[in-house]
Amino acid sequence: MFSYDEPLFRPPAEAYSAIIQATLGCSWNQCAFCEMYASKRFKVRPIGDLIAEIEALSRAFPDARKVFLADGDAFVLSAGNLLPILQNINRCFGRVQRVSAYSMPRHILSKTDDELRTLRENGLKLLYIGIETGDDELLSLINKGETSQSSIDGIRKAHDAGIDTSIMIINGLGGKQFSHQHAVNSARVINRINPKFLSTLTLSMPYGESHFRSRFQGEYYPLTVVELFEELRLFLGLAELNNVIYRSNHVSNNLILGGTFPKDKESILDQIDRAIEESPRGQYPVSPSIL
Repeated sequence: MFSYDEPLFRPPAEAYSAIIQATLGCSWNQCAFCEMYASKRFKVRPIGDLIAEIEALSRAFPDARKVFLADGDAFVLSAGNLLPILQNINRCFGRVQRVSAYSMPRHILSKTDDELRTLRENGLKLLYIGIETGDDELLSLINKGETSQSSIDGIRKAHDAGIDTSIMIINGLGGKQFSHQHAVNSARVINRINPKFLSTLTLSMPYGESHFRSRFQGEYYPLTVVELFEELRLFLGLAELNNVIYRSNHVSNNLILGGTFPKDKESILDQIDRAIEESPRGQYPVSPSIL
């Protein structure tokens, strides 16, 4: 048997997935808001180790329908390195229906159209992509290493290859000063890519606000709970989407929301409006410790 190299993170939707750590840590690991892999040095794991773990996991979970490739951005691996992992997953898991992984847009763009289609044909059907914001100024301030255009181009390239995406936006990421442009430009990008899944998280500062401020390359003034709701409402109000499944069910969120756009858009906006009306103004959220 084997043990995971902790900490290990996965999206909420992968709660019942078999998890394979194809890489350890995050190849970028420089985003101002993220401490998930601060304790790890990035490492690509040998294929021999992975095959042994895939075989062990398939014996432990023979009915698994989904497999998630960890850690932070396993899609940084070349197509040549990803393909044997997928092939062995298909060999060992007789009922697997989907393999997924975190990715950055640049790692999609680094692969050819044929490589992406081949990975899709071998079961890689979903990529989780934290674009965080569609605002280029804010992307620079958080040191994301991407632009709104690179996000659009990478995600569209994945879609063209038949790979679905689940896109994450961080509510409150820029604080008061950048709240409006964050919401407006994030909606602009989401409308252009129309992902299969969309989720919103809320900015968490597990090491405290002063630590985040030291990494954020601009002025940061935190939003109150009501201001977070107002930013979220502006973002979702501007979202013009077609058959997109939306979730706000991360541990960081102050309000649990869910539905499909455009069918449930008005209902979701109504829930946010009620939360704004019923929440005390001036109250700041408690940042959960996720480490």
